Amino acid sequence: MPGAAGPLPRPQGRARAAPQERRRRVAPLAAAAPARAGDEPLLRGIFEIGKRSCDVVLSARRLRWSPILPESPTGDSSVALQVQEEIIEMKDVFSVKLKRRRFAGQKKGGTLLGITIFKCLNKEENKLTDSAIHLNNLSEDHCQLWFRHLKEILNGFQNRPKSLKVFVNPSSHKREATQIYYEKVAPLFKLADIKTDVTVTEYEGHALSVLKECELQAFDGVVCVGGDGSVSEVAHGLLLRAQMDAGKDTDYVSKPVRAPVPLGVIPAGTTNILAHTLCGIKHAVTATLHIVMGHVQAVDVCTFSTPSRLLRFGFSAMFGFGARTLALAEKHRWMPSSQRKDFAFIKTLADLKAEECELSFLPLQTVQEDSHEKDGITLLYLGSKDQWQKIQGHFLNVSIMAIPCLCSMAPRGLAPNTRLNNGSMALIVVQNTSRTEFIRHLKRYTSVKNQFNFPFVETYTVREVKVQPRLKSGPDAKESICLNAEGNYPWNIDGDLMKEASEVHVRVHPQLIDLYGVNTDDLESSQVTCNCI
Repeated sequence: MPGAAGPLPRPQGRARAAPQERRRRVAPLAAAAPARAGDEPLLRGIFEIGKRSCDVVLSARRLRWSPILPESPTGDSSVALQVQEEIIEMKDVFSVKLKRRRFAGQKKGGTLLGITIFKCLNKEENKLTDSAIHLNNLSEDHCQLWFRHLKEILNGFQNRPKSLKVFVNPSSHKREATQIYYEKVAPLFKLADIKTDVTVTEYEGHALSVLKECELQAFDGVVCVGGDGSVSEVAHGLLLRAQMDAGKDTDYVSKPVRAPVPLGVIPAGTTNILAHTLCGIKHAVTATLHIVMGHVQAVDVCTFSTPSRLLRFGFSAMFGFGARTLALAEKHRWMPSSQRKDFAFIKTLADLKAEECELSFLPLQTVQEDSHEKDGITLLYLGSKDQWQKIQGHFLNVSIMAIPCLCSMAPRGLAPNTRLNNGSMALIVVQNTSRTEFIRHLKRYTSVKNQFNFPFVETYTVREVKVQPRLKSGPDAKESICLNAEGNYPWNIDGDLMKEASEVHVRVHPQLIDLYGVNTDDLESSQVTCNCI
């Protein structure tokens, strides 16, 4: 790297400042400590920072500076020693620009004022924001030298995208996805010199169609601005495209290949479970900065299949109450989003009913830490790792989740005992019980209490699950067929409604896709609460 070899240059700045500098001295930089790899100084110079002349040193790892102080008449050096050195880690910097003064309407050129460095700042409650530091110096040669070195360091960081394919769903939630993208997301992408190709989706399945045909190798990542359903479609499309490129049969995928590029999620929906799980918060700027900074996490993905075909790639699913609520909400699309979901929740709760089905699963381990003392379930669970276990009965809800599924209504997650990439799924079974007890169970999700500490709730850690609904007969059969549209049972897969009459086979595939975000285990615990139940 230019400037790395040879002796460390003396501080350089504007020539006209030289007479003043003879009456000043540079405050000593941080005390001598063994230099780590990347700490060797590359450049040293004088910039004005915050209206003070500063001695600035750049290394591959950090940028550090301290004010240049006037000489003490008595020669006392204690004042200089008290000066606090300031440091920016280069891994937190995502952009550097030459700062110029331009007249109104002027797009190029202008008087050089210095360099502006943009960094990612971690605020409270997992929220990220951008911050600017101005290094002022009027010397063109001086600033150009520093600018080249800073750009070279930034270009060396891995996983930071240079080109992104962006999907915006204008119909998400309150139809604010387009505004969120162009006002909050696009400016940060532009600031980070990321090129984008934007598709504003016009119908359901539009993103899937584009992903099947586009030149995906031209992009470093794909971004979805929308709700859970939109993200589910894009994730499914990315993984389906990977199977097509690998020459695999997309009707039956037993061992899928990984997605070729990472997926970024900008929350613009109602619950935004995936965005909340990856960022610990529903915040478009935070999600955008995770993309810009190249924070990538490998995440487990499930395949949902019938005996004859692949239905979907996804991260979580609900059968029973969670699916019935979504199906009812979809029938009332004419209502405003928040009213529609509240109406569907209350109506489904009022008409609470259990589904009769058979659950088969392959346990990941032979001992479950939080299992209840129920002899029948315990005996079933103590089989070998390769032995299918079965449960039959009437269930109010069945949840199958490969990720924790955080959201504002469940700050600990719908499945707090699973992780993003531990190669397992949480199977959560709610057996038939009274409406009062079921509501108590639901309210637990909004608190820090264990939502599974009920005698009618069972949890398992599994690798595979098969859900086989039993056809109803008698007086409830007609009502069931009407509710479920031609006899198909509704499934809620990542907030997307699917209807299937036959057995659904769910498998988890470890670390099948990379998502922009962080591991939620490393985040501060969310303080969000909800009083909606």
